[in-house]
Amino acid sequence: MAALWRGRHRWKRTNCLHVLTRNLTGKYDYDLVVIGGGSGGLACSKEAAQLGQKVAVLDHVEPSVKGTKWGLGGTCVNVGCIPKKLMHQAALLGTAVKDAKKFGWQISEPICHDWSTMADAVQNHVRSLNWGHRVQLQDKKVKYLNIKGSLLDEHTVKGLTKAGKETILTAKNIVIATGGRPKYPTNIPGAMEHGITSDDIFWLKKSPGKTLVVGASYVALECAGFLTGIGLDTTVMVRSIALRGFDQQMAGLVTDYMEAYGTKFAWQCVPKRVDKLSSGVLQVTWMDNNTGNEHKDTYDSVLWAVGRAPETKALGLDKLGVQLDKETGKIVVGADESTSVPNIYAFGDIGEGRPELTPTAIKAGKLLARRLARHSAELMNYDSVPTTVFTPLEYGCVGLSEEEAEKRLGKDGIEVYHAFYKPLEFTVAERDASQCYLKVICERDGDQKILGLHFTGPNAGEVTQGFALAFQCGATYSHLLQTVGIHPTCAEELTKVNITKRSGLDATVTGC
Repeated sequence: MAALWRGRHRWKRTNCLHVLTRNLTGKYDYDLVVIGGGSGGLACSKEAAQLGQKVAVLDHVEPSVKGTKWGLGGTCVNVGCIPKKLMHQAALLGTAVKDAKKFGWQISEPICHDWSTMADAVQNHVRSLNWGHRVQLQDKKVKYLNIKGSLLDEHTVKGLTKAGKETILTAKNIVIATGGRPKYPTNIPGAMEHGITSDDIFWLKKSPGKTLVVGASYVALECAGFLTGIGLDTTVMVRSIALRGFDQQMAGLVTDYMEAYGTKFAWQCVPKRVDKLSSGVLQVTWMDNNTGNEHKDTYDSVLWAVGRAPETKALGLDKLGVQLDKETGKIVVGADESTSVPNIYAFGDIGEGRPELTPTAIKAGKLLARRLARHSAELMNYDSVPTTVFTPLEYGCVGLSEEEAEKRLGKDGIEVYHAFYKPLEFTVAERDASQCYLKVICERDGDQKILGLHFTGPNAGEVTQGFALAFQCGATYSHLLQTVGIHPTCAEELTKVNITKRSGLDATVTGC
């Protein structure tokens, strides 16, 4: 019987009952089945196939509450990083047009933005990426199945097509990479009925018009930033603080710049209800927690950016005993991305405690595939992961926030070098650079190892990516000073930073 139990499982429908039959060969349909066709799932499946594994990847997108749906590639490609960065670029171009006049470009007025032109271009690019992912899977001999997957046991996945047809797949190992979806508040009447989320904003055919963005995460601020940048009346409603989990001094600079840029903020405010008026506009009622007063205003769109929920509910994890975090609903995983059930792994946004970032999911997926194929034992290093918030003034960081560094080492255990600088591009354009700032957080003693690096300014992502490499090499403050800067760049200012917060001296950079 033991030999039979180790054999291949296959489910067959007989008289409306599922009967378990076992194949005596001891093999499975696949070496690896990946549930989830986002950045991480695709990277894992392609890497495994390259290493000689027989792989299938299942991807199914439930339409958003508003009916928005998309193709292969997950959040990043369809409703995240890619369309977000392109719309951010659209907003930056609007600012560049204004700057251009100061540089001698003769531009006739009025200058206006057309949403449909931008949206069509962005959506066409996304569709090209959807197609490209399908081609890559085919080229790498990964079986792509556009079906909804759930688990029957540690080696068996049930797939369900839109028409309700079942497909059963067995695998030596199963990987869950289903990510998450935006949440709607459940206690606000009209929120779901009248609001949209980031699952919808990038696929709108018409301009969202005057928009209220509820939330203060990077998603909220990025969306509010590009909406403001293309000329839309935009308000961000913040319950407590902006960019929770990020360095709060930097978060303040980001929102200060946004306010100067034209984005309105309703601080310490909580929405109470959303009603659609006969004119078609949305009336939002909210409470100002500072004063206790209730307010109302009308908007064309309300964008909820109040967090994301993991896509775990439809996977059948409870029946298998896969452990979930009670608070977040995410899958509890080990350092090797293993779950509480053998042969079932999870990574990316679905994993508890993992950064909700595309590059970490991609790298973790590749490393997991190599381990499962016995080609490597390397684990994913989640320390010092760089990231950038693509707000009008971009904010890039790697390592610890100042708050976290103080918490770990104490205020006297760290040294913070900082500088306010002015990008050369801002000078002729006469742009305010009050929020262009950088700081390097170091251990105070010894070699002054760098613990955190933070930068607000143009092209923050490009700047931070380069310095992130130094973190992997154990960079110290002396290493930074030994680095020759590229003149005249914003990144160069990091190699010259020499004023400490402790000194109390003016940190404003003067001259070259």
